[in-house]
Amino acid sequence: MKKVLNLVIAFIIATVFVACSDDNAPTTGNLTIDLTGLEELGSNYVYEGWLIVDGNPVSTGTFTSVSFPQTYTVGISDLQSATKFVLTIEPAGETGAAALAPAATKLLAGDFSGNSASVNSDNIVVDNSGSIKTLGASRGKYILATPTDADTTNEASGVWFLDNSNAPPAVAGLGLPTLSAGWKYEGWVVLNGTPVSTGTFTTAEGADDNATTSPYKGTTGNGPGFPGEDYLIGSAAGVNFPTDLKGATVVISVEPSPDNSPTPFTLKPLAHVVPANAANHTVLTMGVGPKSILSGTVNR
Repeated sequence: MKKVLNLVIAFIIATVFVACSDDNAPTTGNLTIDLTGLEELGSNYVYEGWLIVDGNPVSTGTFTSVSFPQTYTVGISDLQSATKFVLTIEPAGETGAAALAPAATKLLAGDFSGNSASVNSDNIVVDNSGSIKTLGASRGKYILATPTDADTTNEASGVWFLDNSNAPPAVAGLGLPTLSAGWKYEGWVVLNGTPVSTGTFTTAEGADDNATTSPYKGTTGNGPGFPGEDYLIGSAAGVNFPTDLKGATVVISVEPSPDNSPTPFTLKPLAHVVPANAANHTVLTMGVGPKSILSGTVNR
């Protein structure tokens, strides 16, 4: 009887010890993200981190500051079970079902290996089913011309991303990777230090989205069926049109879609300063832009 009693007491002590141990087990853990190259977003948008747990997204929180590293408190089970980290751009103040799922504008992603994930933008912004796999492999050509009017004296006031070296026919001047859903390309000309858009597009083989509605183009057509812009009517950045684009900087950026910022997003794979001696209707070759990839690490 005494032996049985001792066993019962030992069992009770062990049970209490295990229960106390479970009570003291942490329910949350820290997730630290350290990213390079991010810029502040336009108003009404935020960055949001996501853990992918059993194929499902779990938010780690939103942020607007681009100073890193940043640390977030996450449920320990989700933290330990996550296989991937994704960073998105989201409308601020989302509620309901929209707040529970990542937007299409996924910017960075990477798989966990142990307690760390290396993340970058090529993992998620670029659709790697295309022939060009990275933004860093982008290439670009353009000409100065104003095909949307009949005046031949203002040809240096337009930029078109095409290659007419062996025309006819002209061919696409841009070699760019296919982008994932939620992203578009946008051309820019920097005038007086202010970037002025040439329009957004998803393919270099066709006209950009504002080809028929551009406020700057002439009145004799919509252009040659490639991305580009004629700056012939009105003004922008304190410059009256038509103007001379020699000395201006031409840029191709990658933009979130939708996008409410009037300036280029941080990803700019191609750029070129128009030479002072550039000839009209003659192909000019773009160089590597300021930033073609964003990257960082995520630790748990």
